[in-house]
Amino acid sequence: MAISASDISARIVAAVMAQKLAPGSRLGEQQLALLFDCSRTIVREALTRLAARGIVTVSARRGWYLIEPSQDEAREAFEARRVIEVGLIRSAGRVDKAALRKLKTHLQQEKAALKQDDVGTRSYLLGDFHVCLAECLGNSLLADTLRDFTARTTLIAMLYQSSHDAVQSCEDHVRIVQALERGDTAAAEALMAEHIGTVQSALRVTADPDPLAHLRDALAPLDKPAAKARDLRSAPSPAARGRKAAGAPPSPDDDSSTYLGALL
Repeated sequence: MAISASDISARIVAAVMAQKLAPGSRLGEQQLALLFDCSRTIVREALTRLAARGIVTVSARRGWYLIEPSQDEAREAFEARRVIEVGLIRSAGRVDKAALRKLKTHLQQEKAALKQDDVGTRSYLLGDFHVCLAECLGNSLLADTLRDFTARTTLIAMLYQSSHDAVQSCEDHVRIVQALERGDTAAAEALMAEHIGTVQSALRVTADPDPLAHLRDALAPLDKPAAKARDLRSAPSPAARGRKAAGAPPSPDDDSSTYLGALL
């Protein structure tokens, strides 16, 4: 069966959520076409869809590549997730037994991945919990939206070197499901808001770097070295000092620039 643009975009999103593709990774049309054994037209359609979803971007110089969110974009992504997920829990009401079973099965998979130290699988499952929760709460449209936001926040966590602990994430998920099982929607809302805030606060976000810092340092006025060079240029050479002490006239060879040139 031939692969579709939807299949390719889904594979790329899954790879992002598993932290197998880093922010800024180039996605060459030709390479992807060879990999998936399809035409570049299908690949381009998949990448265009991902661009519309805010996961990849394109430029004339670099081609297609995964986004590298700015600090403002990172903040907005987490704010959007907080609004969507807390609101989703608030509006869902009581969760039925089938949905709870599905959520508990997902939690078991998370715990198994943590025990096996499978970084890719655990990263994917920890992100996919939020998608699974939206599906279990009966909103497939928001599940698709959260899949994209989760992919974006995964890239953000990689870009800003998140120090958040995977075990803590799993424990947060367990507490959220337990609150839903008790029918305590308010507690589940508060736990979700706290969980997202904790993940966001673990980002190593610093002040915006100066893009001209390297050039600024390299091209700064060389005040002290310049003064030292002027002193060297004005100082007589050893030979000149010897002739001066002996009362001999200065020689054309006593030019300080010649002496410096010999040293250099």
